[in-house]
Amino acid sequence: MPTRRDVLAGLASAGAVGAAGCVQVGSSDAAPRATDTNGTAGADADGNGAASAGTETDVYRSTIESVVGILNYGPSGPQGSGSGFVAGDGYVVTNQHVVAGASEVKLRFQGNTWRDAEIVGTDAYSDLAVLRAEDRPESATPLSWVDTDPEPPVGTPVMAIGSPYGFSGSASTGIISGVDRVLSAPNNFTVADSVQTDAALNPGNSGGPLVTDDGDVAAVAARGGGDNIGFGVSAELSKRVVPELAESGEYDHPYMGVRLIEVSPVIAEAYDIDDVGGVLIVEVVEDGPAAGTLRGTEGSTSVDGVSVPTGGDVVVGIGGTDVEVQADLSNYLALEASPGESVEFTVLRDGSETTVSFELGERPDPGV
Repeated sequence: MPTRRDVLAGLASAGAVGAAGCVQVGSSDAAPRATDTNGTAGADADGNGAASAGTETDVYRSTIESVVGILNYGPSGPQGSGSGFVAGDGYVVTNQHVVAGASEVKLRFQGNTWRDAEIVGTDAYSDLAVLRAEDRPESATPLSWVDTDPEPPVGTPVMAIGSPYGFSGSASTGIISGVDRVLSAPNNFTVADSVQTDAALNPGNSGGPLVTDDGDVAAVAARGGGDNIGFGVSAELSKRVVPELAESGEYDHPYMGVRLIEVSPVIAEAYDIDDVGGVLIVEVVEDGPAAGTLRGTEGSTSVDGVSVPTGGDVVVGIGGTDVEVQADLSNYLALEASPGESVEFTVLRDGSETTVSFELGERPDPGV
């Protein structure tokens, strides 16, 4: 069976043949192709090649059958809605916050086809969930994740498909506007390695796919953040979490047991750091994995009228990766580390750089 990418390639090729001036034999609509002022065939009014025309429609048509609307029912009736998509061996991926507290879940496939769904697994820390649909329609074939080595760069065209405000099968387009973000999710947890997009994401888009021109999922739409700013859970993190949720119903995240803040200019001045960068360990959880290894702050000083906590370690590296901002640390833990693994940290302590290591723990149950 041809893959979704093969279908899109075929559609693009067909579009290119059409753009080259081929018409159906016997057609009375045959007409010479337009040329631009330079005599270049196939240019549109803006001077762009016509061969790309229809690409977004092709992407939509090749993926829409795999996208679902989701209704969350509680003891008192409907209590939320969102989107999702078929992946893996036929399970449905969505956000954890879309199905949180549900006693019953309904899926709406294309053609107004409704199915009951079972919640197989949820993970609040990545805001991901996996569902199983009863008697999934054959046309709802699994979408593939993008190749994340390397991940799609900023500027990659993407399409968000879902059910904003209950309007099923809606699409919006844009680009990947940023990567390696730390997302504040609706469930009050932060999600590492998030993707930023300017494609419109509205209430109801949550859990739907953000797909590339190849029809592959670059992120799971999670929330809109304002005008032209939306966020999704990256394919790289999803590829780690989702299979575990499908198999065991849960995913274990690594845990340091610290509270930290990014090094700002006033913190850098207080710690006599030449370059602003790194994260300051403000507090170490008693009996946590980092206890006895990393140091939290013990006092404070004032810099330019700002109170700055002092005495703590400044983490500037983890596992051989530089830590400039909190996202560097969070993304390493989310994508490279696992509970029970011993990890090396490069820290600035008492004016000197040193290396320490300890075994990561398992992030405690969020209680949601």
